[in-house]
Amino acid sequence: MKFSTQNPKKSLHLVSLGCTKNLVDSEIMLGKLKDYTMTDDAASADVIIVNTCGFIDSAKQESLNTILNLHDERKKESVLVMAGCLSERYQGELQKELPEIDVFTGVGDYDKIDLLVNEKRSAFTNEVFLASDTNERVITGSSYHAYVKLSEGCNQTCSFCAIPSFKGKLHSRTLESLVKEVKSLVARGYIDFSFVSQDSSSFLRDLGHKDGLEQLISEVEKIEGIKTARILYLYPSTTTLSLIDKIADSSVFVNYFDMPLQHITPSMLKIMKRGKGVEKLNELMNHMRTKPNSFVRTTFIAGHPGETLEDHEALCKYIEEFKFDRANVFSYSTEEGTAAAASKELIEQEIIDERAEVIGDIIAQTTQESLEAEVGQVFDVYIDGESDEHEYLLSARKVLWAPDIDGEIYINDNELAEGEQIKFGQMYTVRVTELAGDKLLATIIK
Repeated sequence: MKFSTQNPKKSLHLVSLGCTKNLVDSEIMLGKLKDYTMTDDAASADVIIVNTCGFIDSAKQESLNTILNLHDERKKESVLVMAGCLSERYQGELQKELPEIDVFTGVGDYDKIDLLVNEKRSAFTNEVFLASDTNERVITGSSYHAYVKLSEGCNQTCSFCAIPSFKGKLHSRTLESLVKEVKSLVARGYIDFSFVSQDSSSFLRDLGHKDGLEQLISEVEKIEGIKTARILYLYPSTTTLSLIDKIADSSVFVNYFDMPLQHITPSMLKIMKRGKGVEKLNELMNHMRTKPNSFVRTTFIAGHPGETLEDHEALCKYIEEFKFDRANVFSYSTEEGTAAAASKELIEQEIIDERAEVIGDIIAQTTQESLEAEVGQVFDVYIDGESDEHEYLLSARKVLWAPDIDGEIYINDNELAEGEQIKFGQMYTVRVTELAGDKLLATIIK
């Protein structure tokens, strides 16, 4: 059965799993299928698309569980599509094992999704799809914030990561393409931007520029209408003190420093092939902390092959002392084709999970301390809308924070002039009055 994208009565249910980079690709698919009516009810949808994640075991399992559950509840004549990283990575196996799926596609055909759905045809283009300014996107989840993808692929050789095996080498967009896209989004009313990729600090290195992000910052600052921006996923070996200074000196980019460290001891950084010594890492991290109103986020892996108890304890001590504003920890999982998968120093799963739990507890404490330090402070926020917690509370986000991952602030009062209406998607200045659990409560003061 063929569906015409010109028929507005056809409905579409799309699920985007994994990271924010996947979200951009999902929004491009929505742009190609914009004549479909979006629905939250998968059981009634004519087309169901799951944009999968294939990074680690838990993400892979979530992708499989999601698509099988959707198959169980979908109507008979619907089209079920499996797209994205997991589909790309295991395309041969999945097509044999999942006859329930009508269309398989990987990471190279997001801009052809309308044709694949229409023809009920699977396709795997050899090259990874790279977003451009010509791709129409349907931005989801926000009326004022948009993610912008810088590049695809990665030139790093981290021992635990399989991404280069199915995403390929670094392939940056041109600066001109990015500027055009951002200008187009500003014209549509977007004022806050997050720039993302697998390795953002390597942007334009494949095109011969070592200061690609610094060039981006300079160009974005020239675009009228942007209020704030941030960069996610800096890599240690390609981040410089100069880049940190450039971010801190920017009138548009906030002092948001997101650098996944994974570990901190010399032996583990070498085993994990992270490409930066401890002294250089400390120099970068401490330089971030010297910047006014800095916000530092990171990620760690617990139980990587070769990690000793001493390595684990040193990492715990480092996290306690540095006091990251936000951090995540993942239990190591063996990924086929990676250097770590061939290691003879694998650690028992029980020990891996124990170490991850210990680190998680430390992170929870440092996050709480970061939130406690906000009480009494005055800063700017974006108002997202009514909160899910209570009809009289508004949901807001500190402009310094990244959407969805760094937290939510409840607005429970305002000191605006009588009759002045609070507008969603706009910036306001607030005073934080208290911390209730892990949520800040604040009052709008202007």
